[in-house]
Amino acid sequence: MAYIEPAPIKDKENPLESMMERFNIAAEKLGLSSEVYNVLKNPAKQVIVSLPITMDNGKIQVFEGIRVIHSNILGPAKGGIRFAPDVHLDEVRALAAWMTWKCAVVDIPYGGGKGGVRCNPREMSAGEIERLMRAYTLAMIDVFGPDKDIPAPDMGTGPREMAWLMDEYSKAHGMTVNAVVTGKPLVLGGSLGRTEATGRGVMVTALAAMQKLKINPFQATCAVQGFGNVGSWAAQLLEERGLRIVAISDISGAYHNKNGINIQDAIAYRDSNKGTLEGFKGAEILSDPMELLELDVDVLVPAAVEDVITIKNVDKIKAKLIVEGANGPTSAKADAIINEKGIMAVPDILANAGGVTVSYFEWVQNRLGYKWTAERVNRRSDRIMKDAFDHVYEASVKYDVPMRIAAYIVAIDKVAKTYTFRGGF
Repeated sequence: MAYIEPAPIKDKENPLESMMERFNIAAEKLGLSSEVYNVLKNPAKQVIVSLPITMDNGKIQVFEGIRVIHSNILGPAKGGIRFAPDVHLDEVRALAAWMTWKCAVVDIPYGGGKGGVRCNPREMSAGEIERLMRAYTLAMIDVFGPDKDIPAPDMGTGPREMAWLMDEYSKAHGMTVNAVVTGKPLVLGGSLGRTEATGRGVMVTALAAMQKLKINPFQATCAVQGFGNVGSWAAQLLEERGLRIVAISDISGAYHNKNGINIQDAIAYRDSNKGTLEGFKGAEILSDPMELLELDVDVLVPAAVEDVITIKNVDKIKAKLIVEGANGPTSAKADAIINEKGIMAVPDILANAGGVTVSYFEWVQNRLGYKWTAERVNRRSDRIMKDAFDHVYEASVKYDVPMRIAAYIVAIDKVAKTYTFRGGF
């Protein structure tokens, strides 16, 4: 399955307000000045364009395209492009800010950006999607650039769309410019290791957290919600390191086997069954898919969608450790109860940052004109993720805050200090 940068699909609350709630707590802990606070809470650039596209029936339809650069103080903006019918400016602004904090947490030289086009790609032909992506690229030709703003796949887009973006941008500049986008097909300069990158980051941070909690991986149980790219790779890599995966789920339901599910068998079944686990015989299906979250396991990996751990079910969570493969799986109100229960939660902006880390490696390789081996990519991404976990854990101890707020503290502190040193306001 192709790599896309994980991000919330549809927030039940205003996504910008949800992000700002955590931002505000971290800013207060840091004692951030009002001047720097106002700089960091506002995006650096917001671009909205109209994209007239000739549809297959010969009629012209106008689509709205958005690109938000939250910050470029650390380096070029980085972030995906989503094609979805409910894309709106507040959502894209929130995602762009999340990318700023995510890049800062793992200490890579990027700012945060995000883009979207309001459309329903499931109802469009490949030709219509291609014309839309090329039109969006041309409309953003002065925004995008290897040193300015580097897009990537997100919901509704993938390597195919990134290839079209690279081609259109390259034609406009009269030369091949691989580094303008990441998440490309391997033959166009994509990086080895990118497909498993996010799930691998979940595995690395989970093991680091288990070490702090003194949980032996060879005696630990784990439940993984979501069996797409992130969840299936996280489950496979955690299983390889000794954990017993007792539950997995996808859109067809949740599957439980207290003796452990053979993840390789589950992946093979999914891939041969039109991408779904429906009918999988290696486990019993739970009557309610949400029961997976309440199982008595050591490690819980929510890797599906946002707002699955809420005020309604947080009291029933029994896991000792939550590692967020998806963005925003835990609501802000549930956070406080998780902390009261003594559950460690490795937050989304840290746990799923392995994807953007390997996107950075893809960009570096494109700039060098040299390809790294998968072993080198994995080794370097593992080190970055482990270092990032250690820095966030240290901040959690220093400021006596949960890991989520500590991650925001690490990120905001880095960006704020850079603004101060550069004197950009």
